[in-house]
Amino acid sequence: MISLWSTVGRRTARRPQAPVMYGLIALCCLIFLIGPASGLSPAYGSGDALLAAQRAYFRHWGVVPAELFEDSPGSALTPATALFVHGSWVHLLGNMLFLYVFGVMTEERMGRVEFTLFYLGCGYLALLGYAAAHARSEQSLVGASGAISAVLGAFLFLFPRARVTSLLPFLFFLPLRFPAWVVLPFWVALQWVAARQASSGPGVAYLAHLVGFGLGFCYAWARFGRATRVKAAPAPATEGENQP
Repeated sequence: MISLWSTVGRRTARRPQAPVMYGLIALCCLIFLIGPASGLSPAYGSGDALLAAQRAYFRHWGVVPAELFEDSPGSALTPATALFVHGSWVHLLGNMLFLYVFGVMTEERMGRVEFTLFYLGCGYLALLGYAAAHARSEQSLVGASGAISAVLGAFLFLFPRARVTSLLPFLFFLPLRFPAWVVLPFWVALQWVAARQASSGPGVAYLAHLVGFGLGFCYAWARFGRATRVKAAPAPATEGENQP
């Protein structure tokens, strides 16, 4: 796995504004804290009772591919609700840090309303694509990685030369700086290899990453076009690691 830390290309002292991105992070964190996955609420009990509550919670709010295509309005909404549910602290923090790193610049480029619709729409379709490919799976799928992968795809098209500080395990986690057009395709290649080896059981939904990334890149290409591509823009300095 490759860890992406920060994007830079600061040309002005003005800090980009991204209220939607901050709102999404706050909402996901709040939902996680009050849910059973955080383990902080005594209302869900402990031990086996807590595990049972977590399974029921994920099944209710997450995507269950075998149930998604039934004639049930509630099931049709789960690809949207699943975007705000996370399975563990590592899952939550990894996703939110990736959203913070790449979401600020992308939201500022698209605008608040467009970014909101883009995030929700691509996230929904990414989970729907995974469910269609594993239509018989009974496993619950939760997490914002499909939507965040779409943000990465759009970022690659809009800011291909933005510098990304990366930690590579096979280079002893030395921090190295590469442009986005090097780092993000490498990340996609890792997802592709992992998706070919993954099953429909518990684990990482790599296919949702690939679908989301492709949707995000294609949307940015169709919406903005090469003539308006931004080569560099202000960005925050932060760190993160992605996981579905």
